[in-house]
Order: sequence, then C-alpha cells, then structure tokens
Amino acid sequence: KRLCSCGCFWLFFLQPQVVGLAFLGLGLWLRFGENTRGIFGIDALNSSAFVIGVTVLIILGSIMLIVVAFGDYGACNEKKCALQVFAILLLFLAVAEFVIGGLAYSNSNMVGLRLGEFYTTLYSLYVSSQDPAIGVTLAFIHNSLHCCGMTGVPLVELVKQTCPKPNGVLEHLVMPNCPTTIVTVFDSRAPLVMGIFIGIGALLITALVCAIVLLKQLKKVHQDITAYYSSVY
Repeated sequence: KRLCSCGCFWLFFLQPQVVGLAFLGLGLWLRFGENTRGIFGIDALNSSAFVIGVTVLIILGSIMLIVVAFGDYGACNEKKCALQVFAILLLFLAVAEFVIGGLAYSNSNMVGLRLGEFYTTLYSLYVSSQDPAIGVTLAFIHNSLHCCGMTGVPLVELVKQTCPKPNGVLEHLVMPNCPTTIVTVFDSRAPLVMGIFIGIGALLITALVCAIVLLKQLKKVHQDITAYYSSVY
C-alpha cells in the first residue's frame, strides 16, 4: 500500500505548495506588474524595503516549491532520504516564518519608517525626472492608501496629478500626507502581518508532523519486510 494517501497528500504536500505558489506568484506580480516593475529599473531604489521584500517573496516561494518536490518524491516513492531532507527543510522554513513574523511585529515602527523613506525617495525621483513609470507607481500608492504626497496639500504638491480624488470639503484643502500614512498603516496592521507569518508557520509544522509519521510508517514497513525474510531464510 502506498504511503502517499489523499490525507497525507493534503496535509504535507498541498498546503506548502499553495503557500509557495502564493509567495512566488505575489512576488512575480509585484516584480513584473505594470504598476510596480518600473521601480526595479531605478538604481537608487535597489536597496529599498520594497525591492528587498519582493526579492524575498520570490526566493522564499521558490524554496518552498523545491521543498514540496522533495516531499512529493519521498512519499509517493517511499524514499526515506528524500523525506528526511523534506522534514529538515520544513523545520528551517517554519522557524524562519516564526522569526520573521516576530521581527516584523517587534520592529513595526522601523519597518514603517523604512517604507516611508522608500516613498520619499520615490517622490524625489519623480519630481526630478518625471518618469511615467514612477508616476504610475506613485498613483498606485496614493490611491491604495488615500494620501497625497509629502504635505497632503493638493494645491502645492508637485505630484498632485497622481493624488486620489478628495473625499469631502476639507480634503480639497488638506489630505493625509503619505509618509505619515504609511507608518500609521503598517503599525496598525503589524499584528495582522505577524498572524499571517505565524499561520503559515503552523501549516508547515502540520506538514512536518505528517512527514515524521510517514517516516515512522516507512521504517516499520522496512522492519516488517526484514523480519519476514529473516524468518523465511
């Protein structure tokens, strides 16, 4: 009887695969999406929090898919070595998820400030170059966060054409400025970010437990086969 039953397929193969595909898909979308790919062509932003974050998503998603390949091969072909590699890699990934989630939560202010600095750099580059790709990216940020430039005053903003439509009479005069809005939004959603990473780590732990169970079953099968042949011969 094959060890790769439908239950174990779901527990330790499909879950990491879905998470890996989600990370890789999101990273590739941000890397090559129409609204954001222009950022990666700007040398001054190569070390920005956004670029680093997207790169990490792509790398992490790719690693998780490689890990899944080991698990699938080890379970469906009853290969102990592949399952052991799968379990070790899963453990490292789960620990990394917990650590990243904790760091993102405990350093939410610093991360928010870094993202605010990234916006400031992007803003300055657009003012100096009027690059359409940067303008589209600014418009995406402004509409997503409903903020307008460095001051929030549309009448004096050099990027006012990228700002969203004001809501209400007061916002025709002053809208939320983006650096402050970015810091506030990230700080308020830090528990959600931590929860996402911890949830993914919990899924990986579930997969790790299933892999260990499969290893024990496989060891027992081999012991039974050895005992049978020893008794016969």
